[in-house]
Amino acid sequence: MGRLAQTDGLTDTQREILATVRDFVDKEILPVATELEHRDEYPAQIVEGLKELGVFGLMIPEEYGGLGESLLTYALCVEELSRGWMSVSGIINTHFIVAYLLKQHGTQEQRDYYLPKMALGEIRGAFSMSEPGLGSDVSAITTKGVRDGDEYVLTGQKMWLTNGGTSSLVAVLCRTPEDAEPGAAPHRSMTTFLIEKEPGFGEVRPGLTIPGKIEKMGYKGVDTTELILDGVRVPADRVLGGVTGKGFYQMMDGVEVGRVNVAARGCGVAQRAFELGVSYAQQRQTFGKPIAQHQAIQFKLAEMATKVEAAHALMVNAARKKDSGKRNDLEAGMAKYLASEYCKEVVEDAFRIHGGYGFSKEYEIERLYREAPMLLIGEGTAEIQKMIVGRRLLEEYRSQG
Repeated sequence: MGRLAQTDGLTDTQREILATVRDFVDKEILPVATELEHRDEYPAQIVEGLKELGVFGLMIPEEYGGLGESLLTYALCVEELSRGWMSVSGIINTHFIVAYLLKQHGTQEQRDYYLPKMALGEIRGAFSMSEPGLGSDVSAITTKGVRDGDEYVLTGQKMWLTNGGTSSLVAVLCRTPEDAEPGAAPHRSMTTFLIEKEPGFGEVRPGLTIPGKIEKMGYKGVDTTELILDGVRVPADRVLGGVTGKGFYQMMDGVEVGRVNVAARGCGVAQRAFELGVSYAQQRQTFGKPIAQHQAIQFKLAEMATKVEAAHALMVNAARKKDSGKRNDLEAGMAKYLASEYCKEVVEDAFRIHGGYGFSKEYEIERLYREAPMLLIGEGTAEIQKMIVGRRLLEEYRSQG
């Protein structure tokens, strides 16, 4: 374990958990990640191993069978998993966000029913906000839920659903205009529905279709899908929290912790890129000496290491802020923005250090080069993060003149 990206002030339990996850990454993920990624193959054996480690229940409270750990512990585990293969962290993250939404906003019955099964990985979660023509404008969603007795009937189309095929529980954000007060702002007429389904593709419950995997340049292995709702009937007691009109706030709370997760992914991928770059630079020789002895390469390594360290520090700060119970949208936005941008830059520098071999599928850096761009757009684009950060700064530093 190198000197970079260390975290002070961890408990013995946290250090033990991280050491276990890192060992799992080194032995079970890194040796097979590139081969599985090239085949776009779901890492079923890795997922089973993570279930045995208890990772699916990492932040679920102990009374529901989880480990009851903090967001910081979770983020540091995501960093380790992403160092091995970022797609594995995606499989965990969407599950975690649904569990977090249930823990924070679910009714007691919903928590009692879902969380113990989620802690074991028996129920696997996914969540869905985006739509084909939506982008970052969540308030413009058109998927609709209409009350019909003791049920709601959902109709619409969702996009970019991570774990869409493998999940068995999806938290879906819909518009419920009939339940909103007249003249209410668009974001006050949204509701989160908990939809159970069979894993797989095609019609996975009456009216609900998962068409198939979306082909992507990177972030392979994990299934990213559409979700089509055509008259799906959901019991009213499967409204998250039991009250309509709260969906936007619930989802934004989930995305806030999700942005810490994406920052952690960026840190993990950047760490791995640095490891590959610094190792290759000491093995490859030009002009009679390892390229690591050339000043130009040393400058690159210095810049890469500094970016890895800075991104890790911001990510840890954002996680600790959320764990303290304070609002962390400013810190999460900063961490997500910086970590994703720095990740792209560190990966590209490692790619340059590899020279022509970086373009070969035989070298791991080629995979990282295709994975890094997803972080620039996942959980809100860099531009969205800068808007969030800018608005919060203006709130904090409002002129008194």
